[in-house]
Amino acid sequence: MVSALSMPGGARAVARCDVLREAPYSDIEGGLYRGYLTPAYAAAQEALTGWMEEAGMKVRRDAAANLIGRYEASRPDAPALMIASHLDSVRDGGAYDGPLGIMLGIECVAALNTKGRRFPFAIEVYAFGDEEGSRFPAAMLTSRAVAGTLERGALDIADGDGVTLAEAGVDLGAYLTARRARGEIFAYLEAHIEQGPVLEANGLAVGTVTGIAAQLRYAITLKGLAGHAGTSAMPLRRDPLPGAAQMVLAAEELAAADMSDAVATVGRIEALPGAPNVIPGEVRFTLDVRAGDVRRRNRVAEAILTRCQAIAAARALDLDVACIHDLPPSPCDEGLMELLDAAHESAGQRVFRLVSGAGHDAMNMGALCPTAMLFLRCRGGISHNPAEHVEPADAQVALAVMLGFLDRLGERHHAR
Repeated sequence: MVSALSMPGGARAVARCDVLREAPYSDIEGGLYRGYLTPAYAAAQEALTGWMEEAGMKVRRDAAANLIGRYEASRPDAPALMIASHLDSVRDGGAYDGPLGIMLGIECVAALNTKGRRFPFAIEVYAFGDEEGSRFPAAMLTSRAVAGTLERGALDIADGDGVTLAEAGVDLGAYLTARRARGEIFAYLEAHIEQGPVLEANGLAVGTVTGIAAQLRYAITLKGLAGHAGTSAMPLRRDPLPGAAQMVLAAEELAAADMSDAVATVGRIEALPGAPNVIPGEVRFTLDVRAGDVRRRNRVAEAILTRCQAIAAARALDLDVACIHDLPPSPCDEGLMELLDAAHESAGQRVFRLVSGAGHDAMNMGALCPTAMLFLRCRGGISHNPAEHVEPADAQVALAVMLGFLDRLGERHHAR
């Protein structure tokens, strides 16, 4: 374990993430994968419990298996600021996506506790369990449960090995009691690596997030006519795979042509029946379109789908488009963003705002309370990859900004 006294808080936060990248905190050999409710997840929670207690927090685990450390307020029965991120990881992922935000929350409390400082609000550091959804076929179950937006039916799921959520170690009857009441949590702060190149391109360690982009995801099926690869003349073919290839290129072209923050991605494609000597009869692929504004997102999505329809018609292919994911944008609170901006300035950082193209637990917590997010630079914008890297100096800057944010939030509460 990393000594709590051996290094600055930002560097310690990074070092602790590095500790959690290896056994027993990973479920695979030679890489990092920490699934929700796995042995590695339990081991990581045990390590976090020690670090939270060392920082001066009382620690508990809720009905959704989130780990929570609470640092009490200067007055009894005060509401809490939640500082949170997620403990799980994608398969063969990076060490900082999620855990770094938890570690920085712990470091904020440790810095306050060392000086004997308390605010008129409590601080609760949450380690959410499954933001990535990399074990069960649903994502963000735990933050949705806390925010009160999770339906009971969503819990009737099993992982790839057939292990149900209940068999994995949670009480489904009690799961939704993880919900926090309005007023208990008055604001939410999440620090997270950017998972993109914007901060690095601007030479900045940190930035204020304006919100999480609106997302649309489609399942697209293109049907033609399967046939023998050697005997079907080219002019007579109804091959859906070249048509799908045109559609993929169209998605790239039209998103780029919008000259905005809109992005389009085809992340999965499958040709059936999948034999080397058979012309595919069917191709399935996904289309993901995102932008900070619903109108921009919809404009690009509609342009891509219109082009897909034209390609299908020209090639005599049958096109089916099913919308499987439609998430509105999740804006951060303007007042909290202003406090973060002021904290940037006091830490000697240029104020910079950017939108998050990736989803985060903050998007669920917006249903419970105002939210704010702080992004940290990650080298090359690389994430969900073992090459994910954060400089300890950047984490130290983030810690300074977060502490400055807490000071200003405390002043605002004192003024009420």
